[in-house]
Amino acid sequence: MKKISILFLLAGSFSFGQAKKGKLIWEENFKGKALDEKTWNYELGDGCPNICGWGNNERQVYTKENHKFSNGNLIITAKKEGNKYTSTRITTASKKEFRYGYIETRAKLPVGQGIWPAFWMLGSNIKQVGWPKAGEIDILEYVGKEPQMVYTTLHTQANHGDHASSKKTPFPGIEEGFHTYGVDWTKEKMDFYVDDTLVFTFNPKDKNEDVWPFDQPFYIILNVAIGGNFGGPEVDDKIFPQEFIVDYVKVYSN
Repeated sequence: MKKISILFLLAGSFSFGQAKKGKLIWEENFKGKALDEKTWNYELGDGCPNICGWGNNERQVYTKENHKFSNGNLIITAKKEGNKYTSTRITTASKKEFRYGYIETRAKLPVGQGIWPAFWMLGSNIKQVGWPKAGEIDILEYVGKEPQMVYTTLHTQANHGDHASSKKTPFPGIEEGFHTYGVDWTKEKMDFYVDDTLVFTFNPKDKNEDVWPFDQPFYIILNVAIGGNFGGPEVDDKIFPQEFIVDYVKVYSN
């Protein structure tokens, strides 16, 4: 379940710490002709009946048809089809889950009012304890209504929704071409990077389970949402179709 809304801080400057990547332990290069369902799951529909609108009043219906593979890329296409919006959301839940490491994607963003692509993770125990207690790691979020901005966010039982631990960072030209988005996740802290530039560090002194649920496996999610409390509420129908082009997902030791 994604955020209902978000409290953010505007980054005044960048920190140029270099991302530290150890041994490559898993990668998905999307070189096949179809989604590898030994690794990935589809999440389908509009979230109903359990979390209609995916918890955020989002407008899209997720399908198995709103993506393709081309030149080693996964292309998720958000569309307006008649009176509905369609998109794709895939996860590695129960198939590829990770505790700690450097997790990264290289991707090209869709653009326009109402678009909301994301590369993120949820705690593997979410079905047992629910959101936000399971924890959420948003490595990349972009909303088309705020061009040239990248969001990196953590949701926990102690700080979620309006009080999430978050950073909003200006990146002029982020919509042009491909960029990398990663998190260096250790036992002690999380460092978030865009194009190997450190943009946000989360390192709470008190790491009780309500503040730091990040000592368990998490799974990866890629999707494009439309509208909703964060991406919208307004949606410009003239922007569609829009493509979220993902070159790879890689996980390194640290």
